[in-house]
Amino acid sequence: MNIRSATVNDIPVIRQIAYATWPVAYGSILSAEQLDYMLDLIYSTSSLEEQFAHHHHFYIAEQGNEPIGFASCNVVEPQKRWKLQKLYVLPDIQKSGAGKALLEKVIETAKAHLATELILNVNRNNPACSYYRKKGFDIVETVDVAIGSGFYMNDYVMRKRL
Repeated sequence: MNIRSATVNDIPVIRQIAYATWPVAYGSILSAEQLDYMLDLIYSTSSLEEQFAHHHHFYIAEQGNEPIGFASCNVVEPQKRWKLQKLYVLPDIQKSGAGKALLEKVIETAKAHLATELILNVNRNNPACSYYRKKGFDIVETVDVAIGSGFYMNDYVMRKRL
């Protein structure tokens, strides 16, 4: 397995993986309308271009030459806090170690920028909560974030000290 830095040229790959993983990850948690709304909001080409422009670091996991997952992160408080924005692995490849490798790359990036903690938001009903707990994250806050069109993200904010 290979983890590499992504560029704007990888936007089609990121979109493909997002559109393949989100219905599986969130299909029983979110309405079809909210799922479509959020995919367009977060994973449109223009949105991803803006994320790259605002210094989000994206990484692609590859098995052989095939992209199987991605992660992104960014600084939210210089010299202290970074945020894991995204971490998705194709459903039929999960439990292959790709998620762990992507998370390790994000932690490595945050530490290289002298971060002392990594935070993330995760839907309160997402089984990934237990995955992040096993990786050393603790719930520090419960939030309901308005994202437009009457939709909310009902999340836990989780933190890992680095």
